[in-house]
Amino acid sequence: MGEVSLTGWMKALIAYVRSGEPDLTNRQMALLMMVYLTPGPHTVRGLARVLGVSKPVVTRALNTLGALGYLRRERDQDDRRNVFVVRTNNGADFLEGFKRNLREGDGGQSTAHRPIIGQAHAYAHQR
Repeated sequence: MGEVSLTGWMKALIAYVRSGEPDLTNRQMALLMMVYLTPGPHTVRGLARVLGVSKPVVTRALNTLGALGYLRRERDQDDRRNVFVVRTNNGADFLEGFKRNLREGDGGQSTAHRPIIGQAHAYAHQR
């Protein structure tokens, strides 16, 4: 990993801290990205296996992400014993903002006058 990408990552994280959005742990962020960036269906068991952690660890992370509205649990209609972890609009908005910050951080653009993570919709209404 080159210095430019580390600098971009640092700038994205600074923008994230400044955004006022809730702090996510690395586990929570990894879980969120896995659900959004890999094909589903996603289950607690499958997510725990990929992350190399126990199911209770994933459940705690999902509780937090669910309370934030970034992910939600949905019962399988074909087999009511199964519960899937699914995406939400709030989670998609959050990751889009984070991706924008990564892209702009790597490009060296100023972060002073642009929407911040998860608040792009609020910024659009102010203009």
